[in-house]
Amino acid sequence: MMHINWTAFIIFLVFFLFVTVLGFYSSRWRRGNLALLDEWGLGGRRFGTLITWFLLGGDLYTAYTFIAVPASMYGKGAIGFFAVPYTILIYPFVFIVMPRLWSVAKKHGYITAADFVKGRFGSDTLALTVAITGILATMPYIALQLVGMQAVLDTMGFTGTGFMHDLPLIIAFLVLAIYTFNSGLRAPAAIAIVKDLMIYITVIVAVIYIPYKLGGFGPIFDAAAAKHKAAVLLGPATYAPYATLALGSALALFLYPHSLIGIFSSSSRNVIKRNTALLPAYSFVLGIIALLGFMAIAAGITTKDGNAAIPELISKMFPDWFAGFAFAAIGIGALVPAAIMSIAAANLFSRSIYKAYINKQATDAQESKVAKWVSLIVKIGALLFIFLMNKQDAINLQLLGGIWILQTLPAVIVGLYSKWLNRWAMVIGWLVGMVSGTYMAVATNYGNQFKLPFGLSGSTTVYSGLYALVLNFLVAVVLTWLFRALNISNGHDETQPQDYHFDASESR
Repeated sequence: MMHINWTAFIIFLVFFLFVTVLGFYSSRWRRGNLALLDEWGLGGRRFGTLITWFLLGGDLYTAYTFIAVPASMYGKGAIGFFAVPYTILIYPFVFIVMPRLWSVAKKHGYITAADFVKGRFGSDTLALTVAITGILATMPYIALQLVGMQAVLDTMGFTGTGFMHDLPLIIAFLVLAIYTFNSGLRAPAAIAIVKDLMIYITVIVAVIYIPYKLGGFGPIFDAAAAKHKAAVLLGPATYAPYATLALGSALALFLYPHSLIGIFSSSSRNVIKRNTALLPAYSFVLGIIALLGFMAIAAGITTKDGNAAIPELISKMFPDWFAGFAFAAIGIGALVPAAIMSIAAANLFSRSIYKAYINKQATDAQESKVAKWVSLIVKIGALLFIFLMNKQDAINLQLLGGIWILQTLPAVIVGLYSKWLNRWAMVIGWLVGMVSGTYMAVATNYGNQFKLPFGLSGSTTVYSGLYALVLNFLVAVVLTWLFRALNISNGHDETQPQDYHFDASESR
């Protein structure tokens, strides 16, 4: 029998209804022709510094981030803090690399990274590998937003099994699907402003109020040390796993389609550069969010499901009305990235699969219409993913997704600077990276840390995705030398060197 916290649920429902109205109304915001993929899927490439900041923040710092990062601290100790340095590492990388991608995409009308790869290397096949990888890596990520929202609903009292348990989640994502279909990227961009402000308020209150109630940070760290013992601090054996996991995650982050959509939708190169200076504010908040895991230990939260630790902490420490506000922040934090991820996956399908292989003569309107329906199908697929599969399977597939998306780095990132690598060599290298990365993840029970056999890596365990990426690069480089010797064509490059650089028209 359900015992619903009605005060918290009513507050949650009020904010959910507010962002629903905002989602539908956003189609009128900076009105454009939503029958065009450039308008529906990228907001017309007109988002300035502030909107892009909220959009990227809402996209990268998700409901599952709010749940999973402190859950890792709660269950494993300091190793869970890796998410903080990796979000710091990524922004200098973005500052240097992504303005080049924006410029060439603006020049040639590219919507996705796969579009760029096709134009750069003249290869539908290489573009297809990038598109398929992006869709595969994104699907479980959307499903995990459901995990975050489900944890909140369970804490508010929607427990049990069967249809009634799942009904609130189904309603939430059907509403999300409809206003995303209607408004495109404008909907999550508008809602991200509300979501991020709510997250900031929740975190600021939590970092002041919860330590006050628990007697300060001293008792919090003492409780964490008592539970995790040596794991409350990193030991020498964890240096390499921690550092390589942070590095690999940083390299992968802006290869995800939902991250790149914030780049493509920006109004100028300068918007991207300004955001790399502003986005570390989210990293600071993420550090506080991570510490909630230790606060849950000190508060006496005991649960076998680490994902429930933070919702239960909020429910225990705060009055019902503020718990409802915090739960709404997390719930909306699931809707925003899920919408962006589904749009990004739909853009990839429409451009690199539908138009490249199914209907090569597709009009702009047909292309946009297909993307809208695919965005709907992707969300329904994520719901089925959660209902028909074990939650741990979704988590494992998301971990695999990080390894997989990293294998697109040679084509996308190296391709921004050089066309030396052969397109077919990169396809084969990608395949080797995908297979080897998947094998290493499965062999370690999705622990994501792998030690090479036969003593090749000594006593060091390293993030599996980096090992796979190294193999990917080695194969691509060796085969490029071979294919060059055999005079195998590397395709037509439709871009020019000046396409990657600053133009006076981009100075906004």
